[in-house]
Amino acid sequence: MAEHVHYPVLLHEAVESLNIQPDGIYIDGTFGRGGHSAEILKALGSEGRLIGFDKDDQAVAAAEARFGGDPRFTMVKGSFASMGEWAAERGVAGRVNGIFLDLGVSSPQIDDAGRGFSFRMDGPLDMRMASTGMSAAEWIADVERQPLADVIREYGEERFAWKIAGAIVAARDEAPIETTEQLANIIRTASPTREHRIDAATRSFQGIRIHINRELDDLKDCLEDIFEVLAVGGRLSVISFHSLEDRIVKQFIRTHSTADVYPRGLPVREDQMRKPPLRAIGKAVRASKQEIAENVRSRSAIMRCAEKQ
Repeated sequence: MAEHVHYPVLLHEAVESLNIQPDGIYIDGTFGRGGHSAEILKALGSEGRLIGFDKDDQAVAAAEARFGGDPRFTMVKGSFASMGEWAAERGVAGRVNGIFLDLGVSSPQIDDAGRGFSFRMDGPLDMRMASTGMSAAEWIADVERQPLADVIREYGEERFAWKIAGAIVAARDEAPIETTEQLANIIRTASPTREHRIDAATRSFQGIRIHINRELDDLKDCLEDIFEVLAVGGRLSVISFHSLEDRIVKQFIRTHSTADVYPRGLPVREDQMRKPPLRAIGKAVRASKQEIAENVRSRSAIMRCAEKQ
């Protein structure tokens, strides 16, 4: 298996945002290759504990190879959407001091043509973060034009979704679409305009990938579980890479950190007012110019943090 360089984005900012206690319990919901986990472990003492989640077999293997001998570390093969159930079953629900999520596709996944995430390299049209479930090629082989267009429009934010979906359906009726190069070329040909520095296949690939992996659904499920998982004073820190993810995180924190508004003049005492379950911590954080220069993929990263009250 080829080695792929992975640069953890907003590394020090993310660890600092978790306000790590040496004897605390923390969850890295998107282990990847363990860059953020390694920094969290450095901050933990001998009584501290870190649980990593990832549904990628290669990430799980990397975790066992890198931290398998550390008694403070536990690796879980599965989506971060399952952390609420996992925490409840193991008696740590309500005791976790910090949850970290680094959303999107990791560099090793993107850079491995065999995973089928990139339109820049030819490979099998897979796009699955896990080894189970339907691949992108299998889904495209059967999906109707309308739901295909809906996915490309909603998750890819592609304005030419209907035209692109029609081209994909027409092409697959002629021959199976089995590689990333085939799909990318169909999309490029169908796109009526070209944007400066943005490949015409970018948004459609994003939309299909998000759908195949249930990325936004998993994020919503995970966020709803944090109240049961986090201890009072525990932190949630999330790094997003596109507007759809960030919008979900931003609205979630805003909704749950806003106090109830009562009609003017209503006789309500302060002790009767509902206290919001979250408190937003600071402003959104973006990568520095230096980090972007060292790792161009960090340019779209945005981190938001909140604390359970």
